[in-house]
Amino acid sequence: MADQAAHGVGGLKYDHSKRQRPAELNVLIALFLIVAVFELLGFLIMDQSFLFDSAGRFDSIFNEQRLQIIILQVAIVGIIALGVTQVIITGGIDLSSGSIVGATAMIAMSFAQVAEVNGFPNPKGVFMEQGWVDLPVIVPIVVGLLCGLVAGGINGLLVGYTKIPPFIATLGMMVSARGVAKWWTEGQPVSFPTESYAAIGAGMNPVIIFLVLAILFHLVMRYTVYGKHTYAIGSNEAAARMSGINVQRHLVLVYTIAGVLAAVAAIVLSSKNLTAQSGMGVMYELDAIAMAVIGGISLQGGRGSIVGTVIGALIFGVIISGFTFLRLDAFYQEMVKGAIIVGAVVLDQYRQRKAAARA
Repeated sequence: MADQAAHGVGGLKYDHSKRQRPAELNVLIALFLIVAVFELLGFLIMDQSFLFDSAGRFDSIFNEQRLQIIILQVAIVGIIALGVTQVIITGGIDLSSGSIVGATAMIAMSFAQVAEVNGFPNPKGVFMEQGWVDLPVIVPIVVGLLCGLVAGGINGLLVGYTKIPPFIATLGMMVSARGVAKWWTEGQPVSFPTESYAAIGAGMNPVIIFLVLAILFHLVMRYTVYGKHTYAIGSNEAAARMSGINVQRHLVLVYTIAGVLAAVAAIVLSSKNLTAQSGMGVMYELDAIAMAVIGGISLQGGRGSIVGTVIGALIFGVIISGFTFLRLDAFYQEMVKGAIIVGAVVLDQYRQRKAAARA
């Protein structure tokens, strides 16, 4: 009886040794371990807790202020990471998202300016002469999203139809978009947005936007044809093409979505800061890629999830906040980020070799 229970359909025996934990579970365990390390260091070095309220300042047991800081400081880059995740799952890469943020922030903020500041004409007004000031908030939002759509669409067309390697195609867009950001106002910052535009990035709104988009794309990637085609292309592009998937068109769609999400991040960032500068978004693309890789995304494509990327973003937030908590200089954060990225890739390679050996 026990022998029969051990066999499945067709007499195949279930082998427990080949069972693997979900990659997201491993990343979640890593998050808890990192938090535990900072808790231990906090008591040893700072004589206080990292995430818990040890001074009776809050109604709950947690340090609510630090928790808010952790998720706030990764929410905007996390929005970019949602798009980058989909690109990497197809087996591609997107190096242009940070520059798209800079260009989109400059252009969108130009259409979100007020006519007067303290009773005087806006000294930073880009379109004062045309009268394009005090516009409804939908105008800068639509303009910003169109910027991301165009930039992402160009990336997708280059990757899908010209067969240029994604690294080169998006590297070209990275340089071009940064040039647009600097050219738009000749390097001058754009400030003084309307109250309705400033409300977009106020308070915890960036976190809410990030979580809503994360839930949306988790459902899209898990339950829709778009998600299935994305994984199929990343797993085996030739097989996906043979099965009837229009690979070129799908790649255009994936890169366009990534560009639009970078534009959303730009709108939220410029709204939160109440200004836009051509240098906004520098290195954001690498942080977004790192969040995805730490979250269990395979750089070879075909594997990973939005949930893993969200946990990867939280790991980033914990590390940044933990180093600030321990009063360590910012350059240590960059060193640790680099080590974590390399370690995550090495771990992914190890998992793939182990899975291949078990197959």
